[in-house]
Amino acid sequence: MSTEHDGQNIEVLIIEDDVKIAEINRRFIEKVEGFRVVGIATDDGQAKEQLDILQPQLVMLDVFFPGGSGLELLSYIRQHYRDMDVIMITAAKEIDTVKEAVRCGAFDYIIKPLIFNRLQETLLRYLDFHREIYRLHGSGMVDQSDVDRLLSGSGRKEHRAEVPLLPKGIDKLTLDKIIQAISAAEGGMTAEQIAKEIGASRSTGRRYLEHLVSSGEVFADLNYGVVGRPERVYRKKEQV
Repeated sequence: MSTEHDGQNIEVLIIEDDVKIAEINRRFIEKVEGFRVVGIATDDGQAKEQLDILQPQLVMLDVFFPGGSGLELLSYIRQHYRDMDVIMITAAKEIDTVKEAVRCGAFDYIIKPLIFNRLQETLLRYLDFHREIYRLHGSGMVDQSDVDRLLSGSGRKEHRAEVPLLPKGIDKLTLDKIIQAISAAEGGMTAEQIAKEIGASRSTGRRYLEHLVSSGEVFADLNYGVVGRPERVYRKKEQV
């Protein structure tokens, strides 16, 4: 297994005893550019066999599964596959479990239920880390700034800005589409107009618009028409 980043996808092994959850995790992971799931193991025996055969660069590891312990397997990986990295994805919330995972070198510890934006943030940060290691590998030597960047998680702040944690029920792709539509509409748009634009209900359109108002990206004003109740019209800040 190579630790270098040569433009190929990061190969990921999922170790999770619940097949449905493992499949959800796979779909989430492969939505992030730069990652590819190469295997799913549901017990200790499968995990060790696939670790040996597949030699993944990254392992998504649960704490609880039949015939073994995730923490024991994490220790096993550290002993036998020192170039592999591990991200824990688990329902285990005990502080001792978290401490042990960190001490054994887990790159991150994500508590179920898995939220895509939280996973995406970690994967992007890991991709930065992986690329930085590759960049430094050629020189063989590092200075203090290189070490600081690696230990602090290069790109963490930048990726948080790029991938904000969105409220439940708010999808980033839909949100971006709405922002684009409002930006293109000189006079702003109502919730009904937005709903038609994205092919959703008026209430859905309004929920997204009010989220944008609360985040400060969009301004809402009342439009008093000829008849009927006034409507809220949403505009981008620069249009106000």
